[in-house]
Amino acid sequence: MKTSPAPQRSTLRPSARTAGTDRWEIMIAGDLTDQQHELLEALMKVAPRSRGVIYFDSCGGSAYVGIALASLIRLRGLQATGVVLGECSSAALLPFAACGERFVTPHSSLFFHPVRWASEEDINLEQAAEWTRHFKVLERDLDDLLARMLEIPVETLTGWTRPGRFLSGAELVEAKLASMVDLFSGDFWKQTGRRIRLPERDE
Repeated sequence: MKTSPAPQRSTLRPSARTAGTDRWEIMIAGDLTDQQHELLEALMKVAPRSRGVIYFDSCGGSAYVGIALASLIRLRGLQATGVVLGECSSAALLPFAACGERFVTPHSSLFFHPVRWASEEDINLEQAAEWTRHFKVLERDLDDLLARMLEIPVETLTGWTRPGRFLSGAELVEAKLASMVDLFSGDFWKQTGRRIRLPERDE
């Protein structure tokens, strides 16, 4: 998780059905930071307490954006199902953890690591001292928050984040944090029993 914008451009392209629709879909892809406004707006467009699916293929981004997304999911009472299509790492783990139901595939990857220090090059000494103090508080708070949402001991989480570890979809299922779906099985829909409840498609 980074605490200031990353230099790379984002491929985040959120899309959601309009408010009032019972079920919706949103896609989180690439870096969270560059498209912060668009993604928060997408979560605001869906009806409060409605049900939908959030797809993840994100390397993360600003920790603050991850906190804001997770907070909005919970504050608006969204009955979100999170599905990791490819990668869900770093700050993207926060909105994924906020989902009431979580799914991964055998090919999903999730990277847990400590908050990364990132700041402007021209920061002065006083600002650096304050940032050091805040950094320690933020790192501890994010560990506690993510552990609470995943309902695991914080010691388990820190065992993954320090110094950092990729977990596979199978390992997340073994930890009882998600359910497995094999999207490439010939009888995928029969196996899952449509556990991932998608919006009804227009004819």
